Amino acid sequence: MNASKRVGFALVGALLAGGLLLAACAVPEDRAREADFHHPGVVVGDAQLRQAKQMVAAGREPWLSAYRALLRTRYASLGYTPHPADVVPCPFNSGPQSCLDERQDAIAAYTHALLWSVNGRTAHARKAVQIMDAWSAVMKKHREDNAGLQAAWSGSSWARAAELVHAGYPNWEEPRVTRFKEMLRKAYLPAVRAQVPAHNGNWELAMTDAAVSIAVFLEDRVVFRESLERFRARVPAYFYLRMDGPRPMAPPYAAIETADQVKAYWFDQGTYVDGIAQETCRNLMHVGYALAASAHIAETAWHQGVDLYGEQSARLRTALEFHSKYQLGAEAPKWLCGGKVERTMGPDLEVALHHYETRTGAKLPYTRALVEKMRPAGTDELFVAWETVSHGEGPPA
Repeated sequence: MNASKRVGFALVGALLAGGLLLAACAVPEDRAREADFHHPGVVVGDAQLRQAKQMVAAGREPWLSAYRALLRTRYASLGYTPHPADVVPCPFNSGPQSCLDERQDAIAAYTHALLWSVNGRTAHARKAVQIMDAWSAVMKKHREDNAGLQAAWSGSSWARAAELVHAGYPNWEEPRVTRFKEMLRKAYLPAVRAQVPAHNGNWELAMTDAAVSIAVFLEDRVVFRESLERFRARVPAYFYLRMDGPRPMAPPYAAIETADQVKAYWFDQGTYVDGIAQETCRNLMHVGYALAASAHIAETAWHQGVDLYGEQSARLRTALEFHSKYQLGAEAPKWLCGGKVERTMGPDLEVALHHYETRTGAKLPYTRALVEKMRPAGTDELFVAWETVSHGEGPPA
């Protein structure tokens, strides 16, 4: 056994052992299966909002710098103008302006909802409502090859924005709330619930992020449970652990069975070690999307009383450390992507770090170092936004 494999086995062994202890200490009851949904509860809950508001008001870091950086973005402008469309057609690797407008407008709505939650200025709540109302008045569907991914990126941000506003702002009147819900149900849910088993895994995880987020806002228990099961199936098929066997598991219903087929699907990677992901040898940017989406799903489930974090603790923590190490600049060995790793990860790890370190006390040194290096976490212009503000360190929640 070579040294790299011994280190990998030791790491995952420690994480597995730790995971058992952490699970025993930090598992909420599965309330959401029988009880009401908890609001706000899409990625950001009451505890995160209270913490952000208190820490910004007190001038504490890293929240204050992240909040100030957020205020300087165009998304935070009270003069922001939405550009709604009735149909958003997004083919692979290109598309009309409406594809970009939709993602940006959804992020802007979430930005103003978060700002209102932190600073209490009702002008931000009104702006979030204005953007959401503009889209719900006209939006009908997504089209073309990227429909599922486009709907996922935008839908997850829309649901986060709507959840924050609807949970606490009394002036978003019910007819417009109902119209927005219908938009999510008809123009987003069909696209993000579509089956894409042979696509790269960041697709299905992003789609599941949107689906579970929309399910909570709509209080749709069928879609919520479906999303949990989709997470439980896709995460083990995306992030490898040695316990899976000599090669990674294939996504359910995908015709990826032989060693050669798996290797091709994993971007010509034929050596599998603890923590490696299906897209590691594509680039770390797409792995970052998958890590962020996985954390969003688990965080939303956590607020609803389901501990997906605990179910996949060793797998997710090992993947976080594995990829953070190489994003920080560790030299890639020859067996890993031919010795070349594209270090393009974005601001994707705050939510996962918050859970595993702050809530459960786990130690993730590479993840911690990477998060601190990238702070304040901004937005990837897709579906990740301002997570130092919402999920910086704080007391357990």
